[in-house]
Amino acid sequence: MTAPKLAITDSDLTATADAVVVGVLQGPDGPALVSSAEAVNAAFDGTLLDVLGALGASGKAEEVVAVPTMGKLAAPLVLAVGLGKPDADGAVTEEQVRRSSGAAARALAGKKRAVTTLSALHLAAAAEGTLLGAYTFTAYKSAKGDGPVARVDLVAPAEGTTRAHRATLKAATAIAEAVTTARDLVNTPPNDLYPASFAERAAALAKGEGLEVEVLDEKALRKQGFGGILGVGGGSARPPRLVRLTYRGPKAAKKVALVGKGITFDTGGISIKPAAGMDEMTSDMSGAAAVVATVVLAAKLKYPLEVTAWVPMAENMPSGSAYRPGDVLSMYGGKTVEVLNTDAEGRLILSDAIARACEENPDYLVETSTLTGAQVVALGKRTAGVMGTDEFRDRVAALGRAVGEQAWAMPLPEELRGDLDSRVADLANVTGHRWGGMLAAGLFLREFVAEGVQWAHIDVAGPAYHTGGPYGYTAKGGTGVPVRTLAAVLADIAANG
Repeated sequence: MTAPKLAITDSDLTATADAVVVGVLQGPDGPALVSSAEAVNAAFDGTLLDVLGALGASGKAEEVVAVPTMGKLAAPLVLAVGLGKPDADGAVTEEQVRRSSGAAARALAGKKRAVTTLSALHLAAAAEGTLLGAYTFTAYKSAKGDGPVARVDLVAPAEGTTRAHRATLKAATAIAEAVTTARDLVNTPPNDLYPASFAERAAALAKGEGLEVEVLDEKALRKQGFGGILGVGGGSARPPRLVRLTYRGPKAAKKVALVGKGITFDTGGISIKPAAGMDEMTSDMSGAAAVVATVVLAAKLKYPLEVTAWVPMAENMPSGSAYRPGDVLSMYGGKTVEVLNTDAEGRLILSDAIARACEENPDYLVETSTLTGAQVVALGKRTAGVMGTDEFRDRVAALGRAVGEQAWAMPLPEELRGDLDSRVADLANVTGHRWGGMLAAGLFLREFVAEGVQWAHIDVAGPAYHTGGPYGYTAKGGTGVPVRTLAAVLADIAANG
């Protein structure tokens, strides 16, 4: 995808553009203009709100109303974008700006240039929303349709220096690019994105930023004892991989391990899934895409951290060489696992990677995966479940919510741990019932986290892939969740330890 070019401008709206974007709040007595729309309203002699009212504008979230300027501005159109209701303090939140900027970017498709005043409210949020809202994945389409708006000028906030605004824009652009990198990987079909090709793309991205790269093929995995990854990947003609990407930042004070599930396609294996909806399992490597994009982002933003991404990649297929219900796998590090369901495969490859990551004694470990359908049942399609060490779990969930990626802290009930006991091995990969499936998966992963490591598991089975129509800055298909959460966690660790 060709992304819009972003630039910072002052409040001068006389420059030639195809449209000017303003924000509208949903007030108790009808729509209300936000402060950053004052210059545009003045050009309409103070009547812009009356015009919007006549056109039926309400200010509800993501509503877009086009108003011809009739020569009052150099631009022929004003796009009035709904922000929804203000918060309890009467303020506009960053997420409101992010979502409305995304809606505006979609409406601007095909335009050459636009000016947005939403950035005067929250510069970073407007930049992220614009870039993510303009995203489309057309690599496999013959007819590409209208491309995204070519350029968007962002009106600078009144507070702060030009230098600070440029730094803000640079960081926001890098974060949005990381999200789109993850989206592109998730949206690439599984006949083109399989363990070997995924490993090659991850390595290329990492080498482009000077990261250390190590790729273990099936022979190396067998030699080093990665039984979980080999077991899951054994049914495919396309063998598994384990990718290790390392960024060593300047004056790194903390070590962070990132682990992401890279099931490039999941049929369920011998415990095969129903046909309906199986095409969505092209997204079962969303966690891997997120951690690959995030470690590259860490290098771009030069976080003062050592960050290592561990990315197990496998294709879960049924065949004569596939692992079976009843098999016992010897995991990396020595634990044994009885397989009761081959469709609970993600935790098997993740456990190998977690155990290996812990050998390097990280201060923090964050793992993310499209792990359980139970996450969607419990929290819906847009809210991730976060489990792990209590304090760090809560910190990760709060940071996710702060950047607009809904996340909720979930417990690891000890009474469920006994249900993972196996008759023949150290533990089983599933319980014998359907209760608390997301939590049981978290308990399983905990068995492979070393003592003393602060860790969090982010289950994004719902939020990582969107099957409906676009909304806010979220397109259909891969969403890039939880890249922005991971970036916020790294930034927070860098700042606060």
